[in-house]
Amino acid sequence: MEFITATNFDRAWLNFELDLPLPAGKNGEPNPFYVNRPGNPISDLTDALMAPFYRPPKFYFSGHRGCGKSTELLHIMASSQIRKKYWPINFSIREEADIIDLDFLDILLAIGGKMYRVYRQRGGDLPEKLLKELEGWKGKVEKEIRTVLDGQVSGYELGASIDAFFLNAGMKMKLEPATRIELRQVIEKDITGLISVINSISSAIFEREKRIPLVLIDDLDKPDLEIARSIFHDRREIMMQPNCAIVYTVSSALFYSKEFDAIRDQAIFLPNINLHPPSEPDGYDEEGYFTMRNFIKSRMSLDLIESQAVELAISYSGGVFREMARIMRTSLGRARRRGASQIAYADVELAATEIRNEYRRILDKNDLVFLRKVHEHNRLEYNDRLRPLMQLLAVLEYRNGENWCDIHPVLRRLIYE
Repeated sequence: MEFITATNFDRAWLNFELDLPLPAGKNGEPNPFYVNRPGNPISDLTDALMAPFYRPPKFYFSGHRGCGKSTELLHIMASSQIRKKYWPINFSIREEADIIDLDFLDILLAIGGKMYRVYRQRGGDLPEKLLKELEGWKGKVEKEIRTVLDGQVSGYELGASIDAFFLNAGMKMKLEPATRIELRQVIEKDITGLISVINSISSAIFEREKRIPLVLIDDLDKPDLEIARSIFHDRREIMMQPNCAIVYTVSSALFYSKEFDAIRDQAIFLPNINLHPPSEPDGYDEEGYFTMRNFIKSRMSLDLIESQAVELAISYSGGVFREMARIMRTSLGRARRRGASQIAYADVELAATEIRNEYRRILDKNDLVFLRKVHEHNRLEYNDRLRPLMQLLAVLEYRNGENWCDIHPVLRRLIYE
């Protein structure tokens, strides 16, 4: 995709794609659509990765859906200081496993397989000793698979090369529930063997590159809270074992649960953009509005939208980039259907109404009572009702030194109906 500022509605529609992580340029320069956040909160993660350590660090990176986590991971990966210290790879767990039925074993296999495959794809040469070790481990796994199958028919390919084995295993984990169960049964019998393989691959890359592998895993925030608990709380010690640096994206729901204590010391949360001070819903955070305005004008000429419509769209976005893109796309569609040359104030208002109507279908009376309290007090405090509402983006978290929260701006009218 070309990252060109739009001068017409068709191009603008493409530029406001809702799921559009922004890769850096060829030489690590910022993407033309990338917007710096006030206070540069992602520097917390960069600084933590650059700090000295005895063992390769593990971090748990989270934030609201649509706040820009995927883009920030790509931004970190392209950083010259990061690339000087680390050999980084970034991948989505969606490519390697079924996120609806995800297990810690799937993630570990994905880490080892992806490191091996990417290093080979980049022309890396691994030592013969490691290749023999991998062949031995693969042989044990395949022997166990034959035992588990016990004559049953399976689509699993035995006797493949190591490259094909990792690729094949990943695809089977992702697409075939029956084979997924078989592989998990086999690998769980020898978790230390899988960890040893991961560590051997990591060590071999370090010996060749003189840089520690850094694995940035995206979309691990998509599974539900129970899966997140089982992986990052119940199996935390195992997930810390790989001898490479790892950034796990995790569900924001885990940050609002009692199990958060298990990852507290390595947790980094990416807040939304402040648009008003806490307890001042009619206030105006100039830096926040400037940031969101840059989000719009980097993608689309401001000649395509009325100035008042820009301000209204920002206020309704809640400081969430994905919500901003959603409002702009809906407004663009309405303006185009009218045959207009500009997005009007009324187009944005109708886009907000559309989002409000979606919430109207799923929020009950008790939700609305709770949301009214959140809006009145802006206090971020533990409550069983808070977590699902944050997952829905009905409640949004912000930071002005202290953490605080407010409701999605489109809901202000709904909670007082």
